[in-house]
Amino acid sequence: MPAADRPERADAARNRRAILAATEDLLTRYRPEQISMEQVAAAAGVGKGTVFHRFGSRAGLMRELMVERALAMRQDITEGPPPLGPGAPPRERLLAFVDEATAIIVRNRSQMAALEHAESTSQQPVDHEAHPVYAFWHAHVAGLLTASRPGLTDPDAHAHLILAAFQSATLLHDDSPDAPARFAAALRRQITALLTAA
Repeated sequence: MPAADRPERADAARNRRAILAATEDLLTRYRPEQISMEQVAAAAGVGKGTVFHRFGSRAGLMRELMVERALAMRQDITEGPPPLGPGAPPRERLLAFVDEATAIIVRNRSQMAALEHAESTSQQPVDHEAHPVYAFWHAHVAGLLTASRPGLTDPDAHAHLILAAFQSATLLHDDSPDAPARFAAALRRQITALLTAA
């Protein structure tokens, strides 16, 4: 059986959970740039080599933290109640996606900041569009755009632009209380205008 298809061993799964939990705990007490892989390994009770073997780099570790949260949203999109899940009109589902994605990013700003810092200091190029979470979000948004407005020119490009908004400084770094609501409202208005344009 190919390695990629083998179920994760119990000890490997346990180490993964311990490493992610330790990283989250460290992020509550230190800035991302103050956390080393050695600290993570010590806090998780594993060897440094185990952390590097499982996640590859600090950027890989921070990405995995965000994947954990995005996977929960993916399940809500595919199996949850409307309007985020199936059963609502596509336009309502798209606007619900904007609200939920905004909420997830705001709840996980520290992890987003950690990921941003780790990727900026990484020696390896990062292809966000190749990430499975991004690929799922993009396909979902593009599909809802097409269903909401058949004949829309280049829904794939529009989906990329919508998702790019979630990397904006307004959402990631503006911690004023009304920033998330302002961001979501502005993005909802842009999407509504796109879907109603002649």
